[in-house]
Amino acid sequence: MIAVKPAVTVGVCVRNSASTIREAIESIINQDFSHELMEIIFVDDGSEDDTLSIIQEYVLMMDIAAKVFHISWQGLGAARNFVVENAGGKYIVWVDGDMVLPEDHVRKQVEFMEKNPKVGIAKARYGAYNSKEDVVGFLENIPYVIDDFRCGSDFGEKLPGTGGAVFRVNAVRQVGGFDSSLRGVGEDQEVALRIKNAGWLIRRSDTFFYERHRRTWGSLWKKYFWYGYGNWHLYQKNRGLFSLSKMNPLAGFVSGFLYAVEAYGLLRRKLVFLLPAHFVFKMIAWTFGFLNAQLRFSLSRIR
Repeated sequence: MIAVKPAVTVGVCVRNSASTIREAIESIINQDFSHELMEIIFVDDGSEDDTLSIIQEYVLMMDIAAKVFHISWQGLGAARNFVVENAGGKYIVWVDGDMVLPEDHVRKQVEFMEKNPKVGIAKARYGAYNSKEDVVGFLENIPYVIDDFRCGSDFGEKLPGTGGAVFRVNAVRQVGGFDSSLRGVGEDQEVALRIKNAGWLIRRSDTFFYERHRRTWGSLWKKYFWYGYGNWHLYQKNRGLFSLSKMNPLAGFVSGFLYAVEAYGLLRRKLVFLLPAHFVFKMIAWTFGFLNAQLRFSLSRIR
């Protein structure tokens, strides 16, 4: 009997995602794409909660071939390379631990890539997350939805993250995979830039995904502090990936106001006018994280 080679590898790189990973896995299991043509590669990057045991629990029950890697914390670049190196599929659909996929997500992503052989990365669109109880998550989701609403299929100069994206395996392997030295954030945009520079196209597809954003101000602060900290390292490597002039509280306020006006026109919810304050809060956290990384680097040079 000849083994069926999977057409799609679903890459799930997680750390401390016990509170959301069940919903993410169940949304993968419920895909209407042939399960015989799928495989899931889980990489648990040093979780300190029950993430790994939950993954192992589901692996025993699912009818999709699965591989599980548990490593000491090495960062997302290294974790994603475990998926790239072990993928048996033609494509990798990336799923984060706080994501939920509609049941046609994988099928539509594969169909899009099959019709567009020059596309190296296709990013799905953010679904509207509209919870009256979860104010922080609602505000965090709005800019992504608005960006997708504004734009067509072409990303232009922007670079996509991995969440909700499908990568052509040949494209990511051609550029040598992810940069495993980036232990913070930005490994996805950095590899997207190299894939784009190698001549591959980056596009938006017409399928959707949902992301469960941070639900408290404290967790949002930690998230953007970490983003700022990781972006300092990314900035030292490639200063063309983002502009520091746009990463400050004043710029955040302006962006938040513009998003609020557009969002109110679409949603008619007064809650969107909290966006300027929301953006200022995030940019303050990001700035503190960025400066913290700079300080740590300066102190290490003195020692």
